[in-house]
Amino acid sequence: MKIVLARIDDRFIHGQVLTRWIKIHQADRIIIVSDDVAQDEMRKTLILSVAPSNVKASAVSISKMAKAFHSPRYQDTTAMLLFENPQDIVSLVEAGVPIDIVNVGGMRFENNRKQITKSVSVTEKDVAAFERLAELGVKLELRQLPSDSSEDFIQTLRNVTK
Repeated sequence: MKIVLARIDDRFIHGQVLTRWIKIHQADRIIIVSDDVAQDEMRKTLILSVAPSNVKASAVSISKMAKAFHSPRYQDTTAMLLFENPQDIVSLVEAGVPIDIVNVGGMRFENNRKQITKSVSVTEKDVAAFERLAELGVKLELRQLPSDSSEDFIQTLRNVTK
């Protein structure tokens, strides 16, 4: 499997993904990688219902994604991976799936989160997971749209959370 984009966006499949990202990073599949979504049939159905008709979409657990990545069955598949949080990416990378770069797109603001940018708010667990990804050699880029300039997310995060 070739991962053409790994993106954190807690809205998963929405206008930006449908109109911009999928055109830049053409993929055979959009895969939501989340234990929570994979176990919630209602949520999974709602999220997948907006996927473009010309791209296969699925929602799978972290362990199932790790198995699929290493399966010869999917060796010629190109995939866009969408995540809700950085902890899931840490788990996937530690399960042996090589992810070189993660696009940090959107993590909504809630009371227990610190706002880092206008589109990204994090918990302490998120900060620890982003730091772990950096330790693992994963580049973290902040970019809402493909046309935006790429910013070093880990540096932005460290500047705000000091």
